[in-house]
Amino acid sequence: MGDPMNRGAGGQEGARLRSSQFRKERETVWRELERLVRHAEKTGVRSLPPQYVVRLPLLYRATLSSLSVARAISLDRNLVDYLESLCARAYFCVYGTTQPLRDALGGFFRDRFPAAVRRYRAHMALSALFLVLGTLVAYVLVTRDADWYYVFVGEGSAQGRDPAATTEELRQVLHRGGSTDELGFFASFLFTHNARIGMMAFALGFLAGVPVYLLLFINGLVLGAFGALYASRGLGTEFWGWVLPHGVTELAAVVLCGGAGLILAQALVFPGRHTRLRNLALKGRDAGVVVLGAVAMLFVAGLIEGFFRQLVHDAVTRYLVALSSLALWAAYFAFAGREKAA
Repeated sequence: MGDPMNRGAGGQEGARLRSSQFRKERETVWRELERLVRHAEKTGVRSLPPQYVVRLPLLYRATLSSLSVARAISLDRNLVDYLESLCARAYFCVYGTTQPLRDALGGFFRDRFPAAVRRYRAHMALSALFLVLGTLVAYVLVTRDADWYYVFVGEGSAQGRDPAATTEELRQVLHRGGSTDELGFFASFLFTHNARIGMMAFALGFLAGVPVYLLLFINGLVLGAFGALYASRGLGTEFWGWVLPHGVTELAAVVLCGGAGLILAQALVFPGRHTRLRNLALKGRDAGVVVLGAVAMLFVAGLIEGFFRQLVHDAVTRYLVALSSLALWAAYFAFAGREKAA
């Protein structure tokens, strides 16, 4: 029997020899890849000559294959670490985002966002239905009995706009102006508030969707109660002209957030052939796209509400802006990104 120490030393020597031979056969590829990666990290992939851009993924795959072999036959740990680091750096050069931020944002709003909304239009329609239903219910009830107003609208939301206010006080709210700084703070507050409502509608989708319906319905109740109050004083036309310039965009964004919540709810309640966790991951990507786009819409609505609506008091102009917004959003969601999808 041989000496165990000699056998151990021989085994280590054999491993070093295998590692050395392995490196000798493939090191040229690794070094070339490392040079290209270093150049790309400094000046960008687009700065590489065309022939090297074509060669980069080939070298990456060859090095990735070397890493797989090195792991399988337990080669020198330092060599495996080197290959892992090189492959990780090369991965970002080959598959990483090379688009400028402007192009990435353009692709999102031009293609991904409207396509996701169209893909889940049934969810969006259901979300809109509960918002409209809440509005109609409150409008009818408050029209019949003004006391219902206090059930639907809290004191903080009313801010003096309730059945106890005079008609002139209600009218003044519709034509109240303010300084630019005040309107800026107002726009920021409205954006934060509306974004929070939208995020709640989205997040509540994790609770099987029922709270989403309730939140949308309750928001509709508040809107319908206000509409009925102003209509009872002969100010219905002025009220909707006050609400709709920003309301078209804002309510559409809230509906989209609610629809995104329903997407998550469907993924959890009706997972289909996937596990619930897997289905949630798949559907959650599309829902996230919808919510990100909706947040951008809420930002636009906040600007309109904080500036335009407070500075422009002409009813005709307000309705023209509202109708234009409705037409633009309808055309955007109906047609944007269809060419790329095809």
